[in-house]
Parts: sequence; C-alpha cells; structure tokens
Amino acid sequence: MASKAFDSTKSDRIFDVFNFIIMTIIMVITLYPFLNVLAISLNDSTDTVRGGIYLWPREFTWENYKTIFSYSSLIQGFKITILRTLSGTVLGLLSGSMLAYTLSRQDFKSRKFISTFLALTMYVSGGLVPTYMLMRHLDLIGTFWIYILPGIVSAFNVFVIRSFIDGLPYALQESATLDGANDFTIYYKVILPLCKPVLATIALFLAVGQWNSWFDTYLYNGNKPHLTTLQFELMKILQSTNQGANMINANDMANQMAQVSPESIKMAITIVVTLPILFVYPFLQRYFVSGMTLGAVKA
Repeated sequence: MASKAFDSTKSDRIFDVFNFIIMTIIMVITLYPFLNVLAISLNDSTDTVRGGIYLWPREFTWENYKTIFSYSSLIQGFKITILRTLSGTVLGLLSGSMLAYTLSRQDFKSRKFISTFLALTMYVSGGLVPTYMLMRHLDLIGTFWIYILPGIVSAFNVFVIRSFIDGLPYALQESATLDGANDFTIYYKVILPLCKPVLATIALFLAVGQWNSWFDTYLYNGNKPHLTTLQFELMKILQSTNQGANMINANDMANQMAQVSPESIKMAITIVVTLPILFVYPFLQRYFVSGMTLGAVKA
C-alpha cells in the first residue's frame, strides 16, 4: 500500500512538472508577439531597421508615440471612440437583454416568429449598397447615432442571453408574479441580477466590437472631423506611412515621417489600439467563462 501511494505521489509530481513546463511554453508563445510589438514601438526607428529586436528595445525612445499623438484629430477620435464604446455597450445590453427576456417567456405568442426572423438576419444580409441607402433615408449619415442604432440589436447576443435565461428556474418569475410584480419589475429585479455572467460576456463582445470598428466611420462620417474615431485616424496614419498618401496634415507628415519608420509606427499604433480595451478584460474575466458555458447549454 505504501509503495502504491509513493508511486501515485511520484506520478502526480511528474505530471505537475510537465504541466508547468507546457503551460510556461504556452504563456511564452502567447506573450512573446505582444512583447515584441511593444519593444519595437519603444525602439528608435533608425535602429529598428537593423532588426534583431525581441523582448526589449535596443535604443529606448518615445518618438514613435509622440509622432502619433501629434495629430489633434487623434484626440477627438479618442473621445468619440470612448463615447461610442460606452453608449453602444450599454444600449446594446439593454435592448438585447429586453428582447431575450421577452422571447424567453412561453406565454409570448409571437415568440417563434420573432426568433425565426432574428435567426434569418444571421444568414441573410441586404448588402452594402442597400444598407447605405437605408442609412441615408433614415438621416443617420453624418450623425453620431450611425455608430449605435444599426447594430443596437444583435441576433447572436439575443440568443445567447435567451439561452441563459431559459436555464434559470421559471419558478422565480412565477413567485415574483404572485407577489404582484409586473414584467418590467421581474426583468429588472429578478432576471438582470441573475444574468450577470452572460451580460458581462456580451458586454465584452460589444465593447471590443465598438472599439475596433472603423469601417462605418469610413463609409458614413469620413468627411466629418468632429465624428471621427480613433481607429479611423490611426488607419489614415498607417496608410500615409506606408503609401505616402496625403490624407492627414500633408505639410507636416513628410517632416515627421522622416524621423520614424513605417514599422515603428505600425507597432505603436497596435499598442495604442490594444491597451485601452485590454484593461477591460480583468474586470470581466471572472464572468466570461461561466457566461459562455451556461449561456450555451440550450439552443
């Protein structure tokens, strides 16, 4: 018995060692690209051309970031991006969760019809030109709401939230109804508190989508400097760096680009875009796994 216990303990230790080694390798593989990008973005541009930069900069400098943030339009874009991220996330959560709660009610007569209609929107799209014409007829082009209203309801998000709600005991809603609660009270005081995991997951999806979006700015508000977004401005800087295009501050661009290399600008832009939204993950991480697994139990 003692020999078996010893063998079991020894095998457990061997497993722990191999597990630690494998996880360390995975961590290094995961972190290395990001650390390499950060090192290049903080390295002198002329030195970057030589190559050989891996985990830390060879000649440290802030010049690449100074070049990016020297454009006044970038600050305005940063403000609009934060505003659209916050607004789009909050309104998307409210609209998606309300519709999901409605579709989860078995006494809702149009439940199957609306669910089928939502499912069709996941596979069938009107196309770019009809969408642009619709936005024009709705007078959304040239306004801030073009960033929010077209995507305020996502069929995928609604189905995920509804699946999570279907997994909750229906007796909670029945008992609340017996106590005199109406539908809105049940939604606000019973359903929402229990849906924190799935709501945090969907909030992360919405926030990342809004933060990274730039194509809608290009289509609808490309000539509206007061409605520009951070990603759109960074895209213009990147194009100007790579192609010598005259999209932003053409007179200043030639002088500033002589001091930095396209590679350094690319890496600095990557860090600027990634870091702000990356700070959101630690606050939602504890809800993320449970939200996805529990929300995906039922179809």
